[in-house]
Order: sequence, then structure tokens, then C-alpha cells
Amino acid sequence: MIALKLGVTANDVKNVIIWGNHSSTQYPDVNHAKVKLQGKEVGVYEALKDDSWLKGEFVTTVQQRGAAVIKARKLSSAMSAAKAICDHVRDIWFGTPEGEFVSMGVISDGNSYGVPDDLLYSFPVVIKNKTWKFVEGLPINDFSREKMDVTAKELTEEKETAFEFLSSA
Repeated sequence: MIALKLGVTANDVKNVIIWGNHSSTQYPDVNHAKVKLQGKEVGVYEALKDDSWLKGEFVTTVQQRGAAVIKARKLSSAMSAAKAICDHVRDIWFGTPEGEFVSMGVISDGNSYGVPDDLLYSFPVVIKNKTWKFVEGLPINDFSREKMDVTAKELTEEKETAFEFLSSA
């Protein structure tokens, strides 16, 4: 969506973050994303100059993408999930390029972003020697904090529900 809006290829956009759950609460964050425009790397916010779109339509479209794929194809979104798995395997195997990170659902233990431990939560990570590490120290604004907390709350509730089922089985 960012690439289309700016008239560049998807390869020209990097470091977009997906925080949280794989659900309609996931939060696509471009606050740290970069785009290559006319040979120069600039921040996505600076390039787009459209705060309303980035906090509105962009977020909701990404959050509803899975449902939209199913509706459009009248089939499962399994191919989209399969593509994501392939991308993750590629990233684990080859690592992330210097200065770039990817979003990956990993255990939240030890993160510096205030997300509770013991959740499988999507974070920005770098990968080297087939080992991932959290990207540390990214500033989080109030809008992002709110979105990140909503998706963490949903994951916490899902975990509690799962444990209730397990303990009653």
C-alpha cells in the first residue's frame, strides 16, 4: 500500500513493523519505515505527508487484509500464510540485511516495549546466524502505544482462554 501510494516498488520500502496479534488488532507501524525515492532514502511519514491516511485507512486496511483476501477469492487465505512462512524461512536462513529488520511473531519475553512476557507477539527483529533478536530502542509514540496495548490485551485474553480450556480438559 505504501509503495503504491508513492509510485515505487515494494522493494523500495523497508522497516514497516507489524506489532502484535495476527488478527484485526494487529498494528502496522510506519514510524520507523524508510522508502527509496529518486535514489534517496527518506522516512515514509516524510514522503507521504498524510497522517490521516497513515493512521486511518492504511491501518484498517492492513488489519482487515486476511478477511479481504478470503472475500475476494471466495477461498482460504492459506496461500498468503504460506507466502509469509516462506518469507520467514528465507529471513531465518539468510538473515536480514544490515540496517533492515522484519516483523516476526516471537515469544515476548525480554522485550523492551512493555509487552507482557509469555505472549507470541509480532515484533521488529533482526536475524543473524539463524538467530533473531529484538530491534531495541525504537521510540514509541502515544498512538502506537495504544495500538500495541490493544493487541497485547487481545493476546493475553486468548492465552487465558486457552489455559482455561486446557485446565478443564
